[in-house]
Amino acid sequence: MSDAAPTTASSGRRRWPKRATLLVQYLLLQPFIIVLCLVVLRIPPPEPSPRYLVTDFSLRENGVEQSVTLPHFTASRYTMNDPPLYNGRFTRPGSEPQGAWSVMLPRFTNGVEVAVNGVVILDSRRNPAANRPDRNTPEIAVIPASLLRDGANDLSIRLFVWGPITGFLDRLFVGPDEMLRPSYNARTLLFVTLPVVFSAWQAILAVILGIMWAMRRHEPAYGVLAAAMAIGVTQAFFQTPLQDSAYSRLNSMLISAAPLESAFVLTFALLFFGWKWPRYGWVIFVPGLVVAAATMVGDATLSRKAFLLVGAPAVGLCLIALAVVAGHSVWRRQDAASVMLGCALTIVLTCWALDLLSVFQLVPNRRILLARLSYSAMLVAIGAALTWRFARALNQVDGFAASMVTLVREAEEKLKASFVREEERARAAALARERTRLMRDLHDGLGGQLVSIVALSERGNAGAGIGDAARAALKDLRLVIDSMDDIGGDLMLALGSWRERVTAQLRPHDIALVWRAVGPQGLPVHPELRPWHVIQIVRLLDEAVTNAVKHAGARRITVSIETSSDAQGVDEGIARGRITIEDDGKGFEPGPNGEAAAGQHAARGLRNMRSRAARCGAELELTSDAGGTRVRLTLPRRFPDSDAAAG
Repeated sequence: MSDAAPTTASSGRRRWPKRATLLVQYLLLQPFIIVLCLVVLRIPPPEPSPRYLVTDFSLRENGVEQSVTLPHFTASRYTMNDPPLYNGRFTRPGSEPQGAWSVMLPRFTNGVEVAVNGVVILDSRRNPAANRPDRNTPEIAVIPASLLRDGANDLSIRLFVWGPITGFLDRLFVGPDEMLRPSYNARTLLFVTLPVVFSAWQAILAVILGIMWAMRRHEPAYGVLAAAMAIGVTQAFFQTPLQDSAYSRLNSMLISAAPLESAFVLTFALLFFGWKWPRYGWVIFVPGLVVAAATMVGDATLSRKAFLLVGAPAVGLCLIALAVVAGHSVWRRQDAASVMLGCALTIVLTCWALDLLSVFQLVPNRRILLARLSYSAMLVAIGAALTWRFARALNQVDGFAASMVTLVREAEEKLKASFVREEERARAAALARERTRLMRDLHDGLGGQLVSIVALSERGNAGAGIGDAARAALKDLRLVIDSMDDIGGDLMLALGSWRERVTAQLRPHDIALVWRAVGPQGLPVHPELRPWHVIQIVRLLDEAVTNAVKHAGARRITVSIETSSDAQGVDEGIARGRITIEDDGKGFEPGPNGEAAAGQHAARGLRNMRSRAARCGAELELTSDAGGTRVRLTLPRRFPDSDAAAG
């Protein structure tokens, strides 16, 4: 314990300078990003040639008329009645080619109506998407040729203002359509098409993150970010309602849901970077709920005031909190996702601050609102970082899987080698057991016969005794040799050889052998049948026949072979073979244990028969009466694997 503590402390001291260095680099990077944003934002959007500018107008507002120069700000109002009216003129030189002319308005807040020579040619209120105060949607209208006059032409613009933000009309351009259209297309691409692309990509990521959260419920960060992106998508695609309708309040609430979206993003950052959820964390959702309640309960004036006074500051506070969380994560985690989120937040905060300065007219002649666009870009960047992180995790999983495949292959090779060794060991053990069995069988059978032959020859008896002993020894040797043949588990092949030997054995005694096989199969095939099983069964049958010849005085021996069809055998799916040997001799009187009541040799023979049956897992049934003796051997459904297992 005493050694581990200094090691941990020294490791922490070594990591501290590295963390501090990374944090200093991160903090120094943020001012550079701010300066870069300011430089980029000072680049003016695409504009036509200054020769087509129209900036001098007379403004009539609230019954007062004055001369103004565009761009111009007007007072805020919550009604479109009595809008400010700008009157001016443009000159169409007679030397100009007779082509189409247009009026282009780069920026305005909130809606415009343009008339040339007293005829309205453009009304932006017909396009609600162009009337969002957070949009920079340009408008262009072609002037009908019948309205144009060579020389001076009257131009009037009515600026419709509603909401807490002051009205704004930027410099406008009047000239040949072919000279204005490229700038209009470039502005449309920048301020209309690009936000739609961001919003579409944001919608796709919302679906992907929602699916990830559905599949991984234990990681709620994905679901929270999916909710934030879904709110951002609704804000991007819903239009400003110009008239009251059944869904106008819901539409306005969704458009003003930026505080809720910011709260969801902050919640995602806290969960994603492993912060403990604070006890009063739900407070971050209060501003968004206040704005939503004001939109649903109050009128449009209350809704817009609530968004300006509560919603916008709440968004800024959430962004500042996000920047703190990102900086802390850079210090603790030191990963690319934290740095990427922190840099994106710096860009969003810069755009948000510039938008506030523009709204409060602290930045002169500027009304380009970029917070919404940068905010969507930040969400897309977060989603892209998560996708990249997920792809990296998949690569790690693939690498782990590849390493596991290698390890499994190596383990498989080791198992194969081990299996080969075990197989060789099992083969050697089986060979040793077979040798032991063969030696025991030779000792029990052939050895005893040879001892008898030697004893008879030493006594000088060269008569029939030696011949009988030699024939018995030869018979036992043939039995051992025959048991070594591969019979494929079919005991009927071994019984065929045994039948020939028994027939030759009974012929000198004038005893008839009746062979009866019930059914074409005879006995079932046992794949697990081994040579030592065959020897035990054949010797048991030899013992039964020998007893009938020597002790029963029988004239006929019947051997019946059948397959049992009892219910038990059918239920277990494996039939049992049965071999029955019956003689018509005098029989004997069974003792209490089913053995011969008299005769030590006969009793020992019956015990040997029962022992052989038990070693094979078979059942031996012995019955005897005055009409003869019946020995019934019922084979097991499955023979035991080893001799020792049979007892």
